[in-house]
Amino acid sequence: MCGIVGLYLKTPKLESQLGTLLAGMLETMTDRGPDSAGFAIYGTDTDANGVKLTLRGPDAASLDEAVTALEAHLGTSVARTGRDTHSVLSLSAEQEKAVRDWLAAERPGIDVVGTGSRMEIYKEVGLPAHVAARFDLAGMTGTHGIGHTRMATESAVTTNGAHPFSTGADECLVHNGSLSNHNDLRRRLRREGLSFATANDSEVAAGYLSWRMREGDSLQQALEASLSDLDGFFTFVVGTKSGFAVLRDPIACKPAVMAETDDYVAFGSEYRALAGLPGIENARVFEPEPAKVYAWERH
Repeated sequence: MCGIVGLYLKTPKLESQLGTLLAGMLETMTDRGPDSAGFAIYGTDTDANGVKLTLRGPDAASLDEAVTALEAHLGTSVARTGRDTHSVLSLSAEQEKAVRDWLAAERPGIDVVGTGSRMEIYKEVGLPAHVAARFDLAGMTGTHGIGHTRMATESAVTTNGAHPFSTGADECLVHNGSLSNHNDLRRRLRREGLSFATANDSEVAAGYLSWRMREGDSLQQALEASLSDLDGFFTFVVGTKSGFAVLRDPIACKPAVMAETDDYVAFGSEYRALAGLPGIENARVFEPEPAKVYAWERH
């Protein structure tokens, strides 16, 4: 049993409140997942040739040391925003491979948990409210975000097992459920050039969607294809650079509720995650149908 939340803003009206609203939603789902928590925020875009890398270290000091050594290797300073055990580096696209190669060779304990021009990912072991506070989620702004609270019923309580999972630029996924064919699918995707950092089935689902979109599918098409290629039960909430989508499997045994107003679309595993949102009393509240893709995108 886990908790999922998501908030997609249709207009700039609430962008300054995105972090505060998402933090409240995440904390409400604590009893569905007290082991660990994480979230992705889609905030300020980089320039046309820029990329953000979200790094995670075992502690803030180790991460700071690694970034300082990286700067020495590159021979230049790197714009960075440190938040506890995570740090977001702002790089040119040409630097990304060199940074990844150096980290893998020289600082294997530092993980790259997300990349893209807008997306930042933060996740840690602990109660959702504590995780949100450590990274100052309430102070973040942006257009949309997704979050997850985990109850580890099938694997150890680790930061690597926490959601969201990201396997493509500005792409991430949170998942409530269990996939039965993830090991076979992981092998297939590795032959397609994908790599995985964990044994978690949710990372495989994220990788599957990234692969489909890399092959030319839209997010909607990738999610529709997942209905036949993924076995098990699942609710997915997915974020991309400009979009937000929700999908439940054909049985839809996991709880889910959505609310839509002129200003936002919100998702929660339970309605109480949405109850504090502005204007919720006038929202269209509904349960997403099984095997139907719900998607929104800013253009």
